Formats: sequence, structure tokens, C-alpha cells
Amino acid sequence: MKILITGATGFVGKQLVKSLTTHQLIILTRNVSDAKHILGSHHEYWQTLTDKPNLNDIDAVINLAGEPIVSKRWTNKQKKLISESRCDITAALTQLISKSTTPPHTFISASAIGYYGRQDKTPVDESSGFHAEFSHDICQQWEDLALQAQSQQTRVCITRIGIVLGKKGGALAKMLPPFKLGLGGPIGNGEQGMSWIHMDDLLGLINYLLNHNDLQGVFNATAPNPVSNEEFSQTLGKVLNRPAKITTPPLALRLAMGEMSQLLTEGQFVFPTRALAAGYEFIYTDIETALNNIVS
Repeated sequence: MKILITGATGFVGKQLVKSLTTHQLIILTRNVSDAKHILGSHHEYWQTLTDKPNLNDIDAVINLAGEPIVSKRWTNKQKKLISESRCDITAALTQLISKSTTPPHTFISASAIGYYGRQDKTPVDESSGFHAEFSHDICQQWEDLALQAQSQQTRVCITRIGIVLGKKGGALAKMLPPFKLGLGGPIGNGEQGMSWIHMDDLLGLINYLLNHNDLQGVFNATAPNPVSNEEFSQTLGKVLNRPAKITTPPLALRLAMGEMSQLLTEGQFVFPTRALAAGYEFIYTDIETALNNIVS
């Protein structure tokens, strides 16, 4: 297939490109030279979509673009950047798909479990409601724009991605240094949910959606067994053979991170009901096996 990918130089995107080597890839990127250095010069590169009249010669689009949500404190300016970096590119892709006479047959667009907002301990799946807050608002706009591309010719799949666990990046890269020093532990009472997914399963699910033409709509990209923050912390300490008993007070996080701290102090127990019903078989279903694979 000829596949257009956005966000290809990110933590997930780099691994996705490696997993799609049998396909002809087009990489949309603002910095072509950097992207070629990271991903290789054998792909086709586009710097903009503004000069493209349609996407007639593209078989599928995978949209991962977006400013990292935890990169900086959530000032009004940063919130606007987080929103625009997702919504502008998604709107442009949807518009080009709608202008195409032979459009891509598949549009897979990322979202996040932040769609659900903060939740209690009640299990959450694709049929659940949401708590209205910034993370939900962003995801809602992002998803709505992508779903506008749905037609008889183009199916749209939305992946609400959880905490991605992989090597050399993502949330785990930020957690490992203190845990390796024996300074890790739960945040607050540790009861908040952590809905995670191993990188291999995220790539596997994206590939599964790409190759199953009967699937469309929203899919939670999370492992079948979410855990509490305390269980995650204790398991990571066990895998590293380090104690994990130092509690981080929520107030300290709020003072350091502002509103963004809610991503750590609040949580959800999200289940991939639709992915399982569609027949996707997860490689990593328990947190200890997943962490052992990554850390070892």
C-alpha cells in the first residue's frame, strides 16, 4: 500500500515506520532533512499539504501528528499549540480526502484516553461517558474532524491511545531515572488508574486496523488489564529490583506542573472492548511482563 503518515518522527511514529517497511511510505514533516536523518532517505517526503489538490493516489493515511501534551506547562499559549497541532493537520487531511475522487480507503487517526477525562474506579470503554475538561475537549475536536472523512469510500478508525510503554522514549523514559535510584513510588494515594499499552501492541493494533477493511469507529488502544498507579509503581520497582515507596504529594505536582499535573493525579481504568471484539490478540496483557520486556 501507499501510506501517508504524519507524526512519523515522534516516539510512536518512528517505530510505526519501521513496522511498515513492506509498504510505500510518504512522510509529512516540517523538517525533511531531520526526518530523513531519523527515518532514512528511501521514503518519499512532503513538507506541506497546501499544494496537494487531493489524495487520489494514496491508499491509506495514518495521522499521529501533535505537540506532546506533557512537554510544557499548560499556559494558554501552550494549550492553543496542543490544539492547533492536532486539529489543523487533521482538518487538512479530511478536506483533501473529501476532495478526492478515489480517496484513501482507510484513515487511521490518533486520539487519546484523555477523551474520557478524570474517572473513578469504574471500568471505562468506548461506550462510556466523559468528564468535561481540557484533555476531553482537545480529543473531542480532534476526533470530530477525523470522523468527517468517513464515507462509503473511506473508513475512519480512531485510536484512543493510553500510556505507551516502550524503549528510549515516552512516559517510561521519564519514570526510570528516579526508580532506578530507588526514589520512585506512587503519586498521592496511588488509586488512580493507569491505562497502558506496550509499543508492540499499539503498532500491532494499528496494523490490524489497517488490514481489516470491515473495522471503523473508535478503538481504545490500551492493554486489557489497566492497573492503579500504586500497582504500576510497585511492579516497576520489582522489575528494577529497587524499592518504590516514596510517595509524591499531589500538591507538589500541582505547584510544579499546574493544571497539567491532573494527568498524573487523576486517571481512568480503560478497557479495549472493541479491539478485543474485533479479534485483536494482545501480546502483552499484564504490566509485569510488559515492563520486564522493556527494561531487561
